[in-house]
Amino acid sequence: MTDRPLVTCLWFDTQAEEAARYYTGIFKNARLGATHRYTEAGPGPAGSAMLVEFELNGQKFSALNGGPQFTFNEAISIVVTCADQAEVDYYWDRLSDGGQEIACGWLKDRYGLCWQIVPAVFFDMITDPDTAKVARVTQAMFGMTRFDVAGLEQAYAGQ
Repeated sequence: MTDRPLVTCLWFDTQAEEAARYYTGIFKNARLGATHRYTEAGPGPAGSAMLVEFELNGQKFSALNGGPQFTFNEAISIVVTCADQAEVDYYWDRLSDGGQEIACGWLKDRYGLCWQIVPAVFFDMITDPDTAKVARVTQAMFGMTRFDVAGLEQAYAGQ
């Protein structure tokens, strides 16, 4: 079995390089890696980006310009666990810009990739052994698009 780190490959039509720069511009702990370009052998135009390596918060990604035949959908999402409301707002505002707000902390970015922007406290709340607290927090979440930490805390407290 391999012990090498896993890399998530994201399939784009032609926007891999643009998307990698966009994502690394949002995350503070991010870096661009190598850009591999198509040659005359194709299938993309010679010199255009084929694969762009990048890293977000220690997670490695490859952005592939593979053409229009595959697109992102809600079956896959990237979860960003946030320390507080300010961090939720920071990632929500940037990743939803030009995209679509969905529900319960989910959004699609301008490239169609789904993200879940979730405060860390939410995970603590929904794993509480008190099922009444969990039910109240879950119900509150269903009424939210962007997570509202204060609203979750009120539901958790039974207020």
